[in-house]
Amino acid sequence: MNTESITPELLGRSVIAVPPLARHQDHRLNHVGNAQIIRYLEAGGITTLLYGGNAVFYHISLGEYAEVLRCLADAAGANTTVIPSVGPAFGTMMDQVLVLKEFAFPTVMILPQGEIATSSGRAQGTRIFAESYGKPIVLYLKHENAMSVGDVQRIVDEGIVCAIKYAVVHQDPAKDEYLKHLIDVVDPNIIVSGIGEQPAIVHLRQFHLNGFTSGCVCVQPALSQEMLRAIKGANWERAEEIRKIFQPLEDLRNSIHPIRVLHAAVRLAGIADTGPILPLLSPTTLAEDERIEAAAKVLLSKNEH
Repeated sequence: MNTESITPELLGRSVIAVPPLARHQDHRLNHVGNAQIIRYLEAGGITTLLYGGNAVFYHISLGEYAEVLRCLADAAGANTTVIPSVGPAFGTMMDQVLVLKEFAFPTVMILPQGEIATSSGRAQGTRIFAESYGKPIVLYLKHENAMSVGDVQRIVDEGIVCAIKYAVVHQDPAKDEYLKHLIDVVDPNIIVSGIGEQPAIVHLRQFHLNGFTSGCVCVQPALSQEMLRAIKGANWERAEEIRKIFQPLEDLRNSIHPIRVLHAAVRLAGIADTGPILPLLSPTTLAEDERIEAAAKVLLSKNEH
């Protein structure tokens, strides 16, 4: 596993895969399945893995946390950067930091808290966690009003944030006043688009973000990585072609459930047996699986140029 500090160069080097977490039927961690997913991504050129929502880190027990971290660290190749998550509750992340310190991960992402939080409270919690962890963290911005631009700027300026995953959804990603204000005060080189291939072209071309995260990259990593190269090389026509190839599976994620559909897609595409999804989520239905399998296999059949 690569343990180098997170830099803008590293953020833009690879599509940042956000994989599911494979489990056995009794919900125990499936070490073999997770290693298969990691090796598949690495074979497709992916060198950065972020384990968060798609891996259902929200519902991992503290008693299992060390095993999960060890599984991911052991499975990753020497050049692969792995970023796990903590939280979203403040007490949970402060318990998890004691486990994290036993591992050499270069950083960790704080999962976004829902309604029981305020902007300044999130900023203060991030400060306390980062001080305890001893390393800068990845800030996950998922809701526009969750943290003010001013609070984000302050904790970035304090040096406790090494990267920002920007995943605020807008019907038109080009019309995003929050992101516009954010890049006025925070270097866009530390911000990555956090909603997959669909808004990535706009986010990187118009707002100059440094890279993008993806769940569907777990089905077709080489093609997603080609899209990143096309964007970086200003080959907008090819980037748009690839975006459209990913769209059918992404549309199913949006219409059914992004985490549940990806969990099923990786299994149905034959990449690895992801097993049952962790409660409090529920599995996709058989009817949904038919649509997911068809879209995943079409995507799997596409090759990079």
